Amino acid sequence: MDFTLRAALVDDAEAMAVMHIQSWRESYASMLPPEFFISQEKALEDRIERYRASIAAGRVRMLAHDSDGGLVGLAAAGPGRDEDSPCGVELFMLYTLARVHGRGVGQALVNTLLGDGPAYLWVLDNNPRAEAFYRRNGFVPDGKRKLCDPSWYSLPEHRMVRPAAGP
Repeated sequence: MDFTLRAALVDDAEAMAVMHIQSWRESYASMLPPEFFISQEKALEDRIERYRASIAAGRVRMLAHDSDGGLVGLAAAGPGRDEDSPCGVELFMLYTLARVHGRGVGQALVNTLLGDGPAYLWVLDNNPRAEAFYRRNGFVPDGKRKLCDPSWYSLPEHRMVRPAAGP
C-alpha cells in the first residue's frame, strides 16, 4: 500500500479528530456501547480544539495518508506520564483505520516515533489484534493494570513495555 507519513499541522486537527473517532468505532464497537460513540461525536469540536492546541504547543503527532490523501493513521509519543514510568518514552496513541490494518501503516508510525528505543504504552484488555501488534514490536506486559476513567466505562487496561529493540 502506498502511504505517506508527516508531522501534523494545526490545520489537520479536524481530520485527525474525525479519523480518531472513526478508528475507535472500528476498533472498540464490541467493547463500548453506542452511547460512547455518540458522546464522542457530540464532543468533536472540543477534540478538534485540543488537537489544535497540542500541535500549536509543539507536541508531535504523526499522520499517515493514503495515496489519495485521505488520513488513515495517527500516532503520538512523548515523555512518560506514569509516576512509575518504566522508561522515558510513552506511546500515547496509535490508531489506523480498519481498511489499512495489516498494510504497514501502524508499523511505519511506530518506527517513526519510537525507532528502536525503549518505550511503553497502555492497551485495553481483550484487544488481541493490538496486543499481537505490540508484541511483534517487542512490547510485553509488565504486570501493571488499571481501569480507564468512567467516560471509557472503566474498561480494564494493562501496560506493555519494551527495552531498546536494537542488537
